[in-house]
Amino acid sequence: MKEEYVVLVDSNDRKIGLMPKLEAHEKAVLHRAFSVFIMNSKGQTMLQQRAADKYHSPLLWTNTCCSHQRDGESNLDAGKRRLFEEMGFVTELNELFSFVYKAPFDNGLTEHELDHVMMGHFEGTPEINPDEVADWKWMYPADIKEDIENNPNKYTEWFKIIFDKFYHHLISGKVNEGQSK
Repeated sequence: MKEEYVVLVDSNDRKIGLMPKLEAHEKAVLHRAFSVFIMNSKGQTMLQQRAADKYHSPLLWTNTCCSHQRDGESNLDAGKRRLFEEMGFVTELNELFSFVYKAPFDNGLTEHELDHVMMGHFEGTPEINPDEVADWKWMYPADIKEDIENNPNKYTEWFKIIFDKFYHHLISGKVNEGQSK
């Protein structure tokens, strides 16, 4: 398997180099990433449960998909690529906002990412990749918020951070039918 590299960036999202993905997570180096949220016409968000053999956060619930841009790949192209690789479908995505976060894990790895948060719409049933995803479900954002408060150990560390920002973005009225205002 070919080693994956992440794009190292400064706080203004300017590329400053490349590093193997695992090394970047071991050293907690700031790198570019993205998080995709898929909504349906009922206003529900598609969540995925990470596969059991993931090297961190196995079997925890998280947003529809997330990963890292490849060198030279646009944010939206990366989001569409990974959405297809993990969930088996493609849809148009809109970038909503980006921000920097840092989330350490029990295994010594740390996510330190400049995360580009995207949203799209889908009405069908995904064809999940079992190497990446154990399960999936639709939930209303208010129910996700409540479940995170009541059962935080069921969710990935980054999802708890990103979802809070996504939820406030939704309820502030900055998103209407999947379009940024």
